Amino acid sequence: MQSPADQHGSLSIVGIGPGSRDQMTVRALKTIAGADVVIGNASYLSPLEPLLAGKEVIRSSMGKEVERAKAAIDLARTRRVAIVSGGDAGVYGMAGIVLEVLEHAGLEVPVAIVPGVTAATAAASRTGSPLSGDFAVISLSDLLTPYAVIEKRLHAVFSAGMPVVLYNPKSRGRQKNFSKAAMIARKYLPDSTPVALVKNAYRDGEEMVITVLGDVLEHEEFIDMHTTVIIGGEESRIWRMGSDARGIITPRGYQRKYLY
Repeated sequence: MQSPADQHGSLSIVGIGPGSRDQMTVRALKTIAGADVVIGNASYLSPLEPLLAGKEVIRSSMGKEVERAKAAIDLARTRRVAIVSGGDAGVYGMAGIVLEVLEHAGLEVPVAIVPGVTAATAAASRTGSPLSGDFAVISLSDLLTPYAVIEKRLHAVFSAGMPVVLYNPKSRGRQKNFSKAAMIARKYLPDSTPVALVKNAYRDGEEMVITVLGDVLEHEEFIDMHTTVIIGGEESRIWRMGSDARGIITPRGYQRKYLY
């Protein structure tokens, strides 16, 4: 095993948030600026081009996460490597697989995980305050998690009555998982429960729909892999300015203690 004294490199797993530089943390920007090598999915690297001058840049595609992790770890023995991940690196991001591969390799490489804005909080900020208290996040992608497990988790979180954020709700090869999830939600929540559909939060082509659980399937054509779905909880309500539905409010409980 390589000893720490023999190392001169480092590995940073960087969450870049929604993608634009103005939504990245200062630490994320500084980490990429200080890297010798930047590795990531090509679509995540494109918005970072102004930061990549003079660096070795390794681009890859979806489905190559293990290969990216191995390449990053190998290079990090002697160089400062930043591997980028959309959103937060530890929330459905690259942190888990990189740490697993590093552990399996038995190497001692200095590692830092740099947090970023994840889709749940990005979408929530566009829709008011739907996640003010406890909430759950579930991915509907069954590429790595069996759908039977996803379904069990959906029943658990919806039965708890808290807001639920759904990632990866629908793709060309996975057309029914969102409608199934909506039907599970309706077993536990009234049809008047508010729902926010946020597509491309803080990206080009951003769009939003505010609806209710009983009507959400009428907007199924709007939903794709770029959409984050927020289904309110038992206390959530539509946030209005005048007659316009602006988003969702989930009271945290102040109304039970204070007059305002």
